[in-house]
Amino acid sequence: MAYYVEYIIGRPEDDDHYEIPVNDDEPGYTIPLTETDAEMVDVEQLSARSGVFGADLAEAKEAAEEIISHSKSTQAALYEDEANSTEQGSGTLLATFRQGRGWQEA
Repeated sequence: MAYYVEYIIGRPEDDDHYEIPVNDDEPGYTIPLTETDAEMVDVEQLSARSGVFGADLAEAKEAAEEIISHSKSTQAALYEDEANSTEQGSGTLLATFRQGRGWQEA
């Protein structure tokens, strides 16, 4: 089984937004994006989809909680996706997570 957790990464504590280059000609190289000529888009949060390793749903939930806690996200969704897609929402929604309430089966 291929499991994926989707969650929102909030804004950095020392800033109020992320800057993302929107063209391939000026991707940011290895210097701060603010020092490039790249076109930028400001966003307050980023969505993420991470692969989760687990032999079964219980192990996948445990691994997903590790990812969620490190991301400082307060909610997430766990998917099973046999196509191994990186596309948001791909696969079958198995459970949702909310901080303080834990997992709820879908």
